Amino acid sequence: MLAKKYRSRVVSISNPWAGLYTVQLASIRGKFKYLPGQFLHLALDESYDGVGQWPNSRCFSIQNSPGEEIIRITYAVKGKFTSEMEKSLSVGSTVWLKLPYGDFLTQPHNKTHTVFIAGGTGITPFQSLFTHKSFSDYKKPKIYLGFKTPGHNVYEQYLLEMFESSQADIKIFYENIDGLIDIDYIFNKNRKSSTYLISGPPNMLKVFRQKLVGYGVPTEQVLTDDWE
Repeated sequence: MLAKKYRSRVVSISNPWAGLYTVQLASIRGKFKYLPGQFLHLALDESYDGVGQWPNSRCFSIQNSPGEEIIRITYAVKGKFTSEMEKSLSVGSTVWLKLPYGDFLTQPHNKTHTVFIAGGTGITPFQSLFTHKSFSDYKKPKIYLGFKTPGHNVYEQYLLEMFESSQADIKIFYENIDGLIDIDYIFNKNRKSSTYLISGPPNMLKVFRQKLVGYGVPTEQVLTDDWE
């Protein structure tokens, strides 16, 4: 699927806690096309004409399932670009999106006893799968999530509703209560034959990959969302 540019309008912004924003965007012309787990490039340059050299942009995971009229992203204010987003975006603002990118969840992998691991906002690419009809292809999935505190889990109600009728087994680690999300614990609760899908901060991806491979999990069964 070739990447396409979409002039888009901000239709809502929520700010659940300081420095974290969820933004919903609607295409001004044309329907968004992407697959679960893919990401986009967002550019703030309103003077861009859609034809010339692509302006400065940043990557964000797409949170919602394909087929919806809007695209939802979540970002934490951490650097110059996201600081500018915080300052300039408001309902009605226009931006440019370029998508789709990435093959995190579309790579061939075993969908029985699959293990999903996410740290913080690393849950966002998984959300586009968990709410999609293709998630029913996964048999007895295990889901492990890590957040700094219960207050940082802005997805709690969403998770409760999503898994009411699901066969998925979910465990949440809160850093201030349980410590950091524990890859040793996760491996011991699963198996070498499982596929491990991991999303989160770059250092977490590196450490978890090394640990799992060290435990004997084949490298092709450790898939990470490391596009940044």
